[in-house]
Amino acid sequence: MSVYLRRLLHETPVFAELQLRKALAEEVPLKAVLRDHRGAVALSMLMTWLLSAGIIVVILMTPTILQTIYGFPAATALKANSLAIVFLSVGCIAAGALADRFGAGWVFLLGSAGLLVSSWTFYHVLGSHPEVLFPLYAITGLFVGTIGAVPYVMVKAFPPVVRFSGLSFSYNLAYAIFGGLTPMVVTFMLKSSPMGPSWYVAILCGLGMAIGVFLLTRKR
Repeated sequence: MSVYLRRLLHETPVFAELQLRKALAEEVPLKAVLRDHRGAVALSMLMTWLLSAGIIVVILMTPTILQTIYGFPAATALKANSLAIVFLSVGCIAAGALADRFGAGWVFLLGSAGLLVSSWTFYHVLGSHPEVLFPLYAITGLFVGTIGAVPYVMVKAFPPVVRFSGLSFSYNLAYAIFGGLTPMVVTFMLKSSPMGPSWYVAILCGLGMAIGVFLLTRKR
């Protein structure tokens, strides 16, 4: 399927023009990225950290947490997780559309604030009100969809001549680091408090709001 779809795709007009003008970086692109675009690399890596927190903690680890910490049956936890994934998909589409309409700064600022409130409520209320599992998990999944604006910012952070190298380096390095460390950190936090995941997500939501403010300030 991927081979078939790739045959139907064509280079974007920007890259096609660069190829015609032979305007791609003549030196090793990664060298140019690290020398001239360190700020874009740092921003992209921080956004990838936010992305990894939303996906790994809220979507991938939470079904197990629901079973071990809150005592939900496996079937119930997985059904709620499936609902959250559906709302995550809706949230990603909405985040992309809103970023096009109002700018990524507002999406990160308000979306991260929404994720902070919804995830904090989700993890703290379930113990006493298990009946709200499905609606709260769905709302939290919706706000995790804020990560849909991450590629929007990352693509715009690098000029076309080094965009592929800059984006791929930043994303893969950050996900290798934070994607590997996040489960270990959250597991360690769970040993101290069952609310460990909510604290980790809250910290990253603070980062997301800071990124939103930065993008709004830079836009001015």
